[in-house]
Amino acid sequence: MSDNSSKPMRHAILGAGGVGGLIGACLAHAGASVTLVVRPENVAKHPKQLRLDSPFGNFAVDVAVAAEVPAVDVLWLTVKATQLEPALAALKNPDAVRGIVPLLNGIDHVPLLRARYGAERVIPATIAGEMERVSPGRIVHRTPFARLNVLSAGRDLLADTLDQFQQIGFACRFIDDEPTLMWGKLVFLAPFALSTTAADKTVGEVLSDPQWRSLGEACVRETCAVGVAEGAKVNPEMVLSGVAAMPANMRSSMQKDVEQHKAPELDAIAGPILRGAQRHGIEVPVTKKLVAAVEHRAGIEERRRA
Repeated sequence: MSDNSSKPMRHAILGAGGVGGLIGACLAHAGASVTLVVRPENVAKHPKQLRLDSPFGNFAVDVAVAAEVPAVDVLWLTVKATQLEPALAALKNPDAVRGIVPLLNGIDHVPLLRARYGAERVIPATIAGEMERVSPGRIVHRTPFARLNVLSAGRDLLADTLDQFQQIGFACRFIDDEPTLMWGKLVFLAPFALSTTAADKTVGEVLSDPQWRSLGEACVRETCAVGVAEGAKVNPEMVLSGVAAMPANMRSSMQKDVEQHKAPELDAIAGPILRGAQRHGIEVPVTKKLVAAVEHRAGIEERRRA
């Protein structure tokens, strides 16, 4: 049973980029209290509004801006995986937060957060879609969809919130099985991110190039094999059908990070596959090849040799 109907929910967003901006703008548009948590040096100059351009609507909403996480019902963690550790310094009083909902790419952040803040407080979740912060406070949501899946353990706290997201246009589900929740995103994300970044192509361009399409499909099958071994219910044929239905102009955040000379989330996205494959004795040669290609494009090999 949800207990959130008596007063507006209080939300904090730690990571005011594309994902955090979309979440924060939609929550504020639905009437919730939203605080963006940013670096201390950015508090004074960060806009006190979020402007969203989305298939769900174009609007601007007022938000609070702070350097530390205040007392809230829900803290949404929406930083890059590479930025998680320093970002958590803003969470000074975890006991003042009822639930922590991480929307990071990958899997390994969940046990880390549970060990630090308690298993009952951390509610695993995933989000899918293409959204980008084009300037401070301005978010562009490019895909016609945004899919938010949450572990069923968070139903009591988040049922009303997910209803609000669905009314805006999100597709939302509670999922009972945690491996299926987490690997269900990764089996799409990893092949998509690795192939688009290695090729420097949109998903449509990858699918129309026989060589790159073959590599992407093989990566899907390798990732699903590891996911199944890890206990997830994932099916490569369903994943391939889903990839084929993606908007042709869709690009991955990893691809954009490499273009902007930022560190890609390689360990968060590919690491669980490579480590899981080693644990279960599964061969993943195509995934390794794509990882090496991304490392080359990002200059990671050169930095290792330096």
